[in-house]
Amino acid sequence: MEEKITEILEDLFFIERGYLNANHFVYRGPAPVLIDTGYKGDFDHTRRIYAHLGIDISAVRTIVTTHCHCDHIGGNHLVQQAAGCDIVLHEIGRIFIDTRDAWSTWWRYYGQAADFFTPTGALADGDVILVGPHRFEVLHTPGHAADGIVLYHRDNGLLLSSDTLWAHDLAVHTVRVEGSAAAYTTRKSLQRLARLDAKTVYPGHGPFFDDFHGALDRSLERVTGYLDEPRRAGQDVLKKITVYTLLMKKTVAAECFFESLMETIWFKETVDLYFDGAYRKKYEEIVADFLKKGIIIRRGERFHTTVVP
Repeated sequence: MEEKITEILEDLFFIERGYLNANHFVYRGPAPVLIDTGYKGDFDHTRRIYAHLGIDISAVRTIVTTHCHCDHIGGNHLVQQAAGCDIVLHEIGRIFIDTRDAWSTWWRYYGQAADFFTPTGALADGDVILVGPHRFEVLHTPGHAADGIVLYHRDNGLLLSSDTLWAHDLAVHTVRVEGSAAAYTTRKSLQRLARLDAKTVYPGHGPFFDDFHGALDRSLERVTGYLDEPRRAGQDVLKKITVYTLLMKKTVAAECFFESLMETIWFKETVDLYFDGAYRKKYEEIVADFLKKGIIIRRGERFHTTVVP
């Protein structure tokens, strides 16, 4: 398999994916458990990863969802349809799913493919869940996502940090959905994590890492920059979601890419909010920078991205 698969506890595997698909986890035991399930459009590949680990999706007993963004829940409906499994998530996320709220989940805002599913349980801050025999504490860490949680294995100092903490970057802050206090809320969540004795961190994107406090310092510096200069947050949204859009579409006609972005909700609103409606200017600036760095490449008349999905 091209993914990096690491056994982090007995029969519990960390699957490092890319950017379109969040990293996720598989517990391989008599009652298999999945933690997050990647992006819907790549689920055939995700299913092959499960099979490589000896898991048939019809045998899955439980899915634990760290938050309802499309790159984390893409297989939830399909696995539940096949297995009739339980799906548990934070109580706020359960409200979003139960009420079919495609706005608060970001799916509608960013034009993302995702399916609703049937939650069977709700998690709250301070709960303890068992993934097979492994005991994890649930910490609610809103900011990036109102329903965001991390899972902490205290005995071994393992933190499954989802999109709350990455090694060298910060997840996007969509203030139109999460509210104007999103960056402030993220800072409070990161400050709370600082009290943990985490030794190894398994993030929602990127490889696992041991520099817990260094990552916290970098993330706190970045989110403080968002608070001090909100345009940084806007620039981050434009860059990351432009790439994510290319990943979702696989390829786009170069001459039509600007027009297709202008048809979305997120692009116009982000430029209006942070950059005074300079749509064409921001588009050309970002695409030129990505072409220069090789993040976007042009093949004939079409754009592709080199970012790993």
